[in-house]
Amino acid sequence: MRILTINAGSSSVRLAVYRRDGEDSTRLAAVRYEGECGDKTPLRKILAEAGIAAPDLVVHRVVHGGEKLTHSCVIDAAVEREIDRLGALAPLHNPVALRWVRRVSDAFAGVPQVAVFDTAFYARLPEVAAHYALPGELSRRLGIRRYGFHGLAHQSMWRQWRRALGGNDEGRAVSLQLGAGCSVTAIEDGIPRDTSMGFTPLEGLMMATRSGDVDPGVIAHLQRAGPMSVDAVEDLLTHASGLLGVSGESADLRVLLASSRPEARLAIEMFCYRARKYVGAYLAALGGVDAILIGGGAGEHLPEIRWRILAGLEALGVVLDPESNRAAAGEAARISSPRSAVEVRVVTVDEAGIMMEEAVKCVKS
Repeated sequence: MRILTINAGSSSVRLAVYRRDGEDSTRLAAVRYEGECGDKTPLRKILAEAGIAAPDLVVHRVVHGGEKLTHSCVIDAAVEREIDRLGALAPLHNPVALRWVRRVSDAFAGVPQVAVFDTAFYARLPEVAAHYALPGELSRRLGIRRYGFHGLAHQSMWRQWRRALGGNDEGRAVSLQLGAGCSVTAIEDGIPRDTSMGFTPLEGLMMATRSGDVDPGVIAHLQRAGPMSVDAVEDLLTHASGLLGVSGESADLRVLLASSRPEARLAIEMFCYRARKYVGAYLAALGGVDAILIGGGAGEHLPEIRWRILAGLEALGVVLDPESNRAAAGEAARISSPRSAVEVRVVTVDEAGIMMEEAVKCVKS
């Protein structure tokens, strides 16, 4: 079976082709494109590189599955409609994923497509972490709850860590996904206990262009005093805030690290401070952890950002090794000191591998 994975993020799309023979998998080709691709050219290129004319199965990462789509599933008209409906809650992701679904339908008529949902990993989030302090009837009627996102990335980090230690699902970890979108998850025995993103991917950490946590009163003030429309406020929080908004220069941490402007320094300090606060909170929520796992573009490639987030947590049992941290760039590595009570690892996130496994399960069941 030849499987094409399509992972459409908020700022890029990653394509990969695998050959699956029984339980064995081989990656034939992989490519990443920045920005939105408007035609079928990337599909033709990746398949040509893999040496095949068409896939037997296509699997898509879809960010928001809501309350109905809590498991990976074969995409049909009803699933497409639900993904489309949820686009208002994940405007940077669901509409893009749906465009890829339709692009594939046009290019490979009749080839089955599977959706794997980022929110599915959090379907079993404990009630205490899943709900907002809003009237229960209102929340139930409007489907307001904390769904969680980046589930594939956090699931990948957890699996890689546990496999390195023998394959069981016992242990406690805090995982950080630091890319254009950023999130933190507290995991115990393979089950998420809490996560930073909530009803939408806006909640939680400061991100490239997303604000992260904001006092709800600020939103009301923007609408009244701005005055700004609902759409304008959403656009501000989604596209013009975060690192870009604070720095006024760039959404890219690499650019900000090289900048001498005080606004750039402030943006970096805020980014790392907020991440450190969440790490501390989740250490408390889990009653201590065995590991801190760091992935995503910035997490895997920027040692200074990792250092700024985790240095100074020695009282909580987290001791980094400066040389190991500096040397870890783009590959899995332990960056904690031998005397650290908590293992800290850089993990190369493999969302495509999780997607492929989920898709095979769907078509076999």
